[in-house]
Amino acid sequence: MRTAMVMVTAAVILAASGAVAWAEPTAVPEVPGGGRVTEDPSLVDVRPLAVDSWSRARDANAVAVNFTSGAPTCSGVHADVHETADDVTVALQAGTLPDAVGRMCIMLAVFGTLEVPLSAPLGDRRVLNASAQALDKPR
Repeated sequence: MRTAMVMVTAAVILAASGAVAWAEPTAVPEVPGGGRVTEDPSLVDVRPLAVDSWSRARDANAVAVNFTSGAPTCSGVHADVHETADDVTVALQAGTLPDAVGRMCIMLAVFGTLEVPLSAPLGDRRVLNASAQALDKPR
């Protein structure tokens, strides 16, 4: 009886595995990439936004900060900068664009870069986020 049960179980498993159809993978939809964004100080519902990393900007009197934000048709960023002789502290804020208030917006994570102007060249100063944590130097 036990042998018969094992044989029936094996037959069911083999029959089921033969009936499985493999689906062709579908193409991943294209998502708009990030890129350089323009600062907008008129944002609504502002909240802190973490700086993921930074790099030297083309202009010596600026630093490029990288972050993840929402869809650029609805979301914007604003930066506040505090500079000392040793450090540059960047506080990013994200919010809703004024013309997107009351409009339906998609939830989409977008990588962005904002060039933040400085009053003096970055030089060897450390770049900190608003919580005063040093950000890794670009490689």
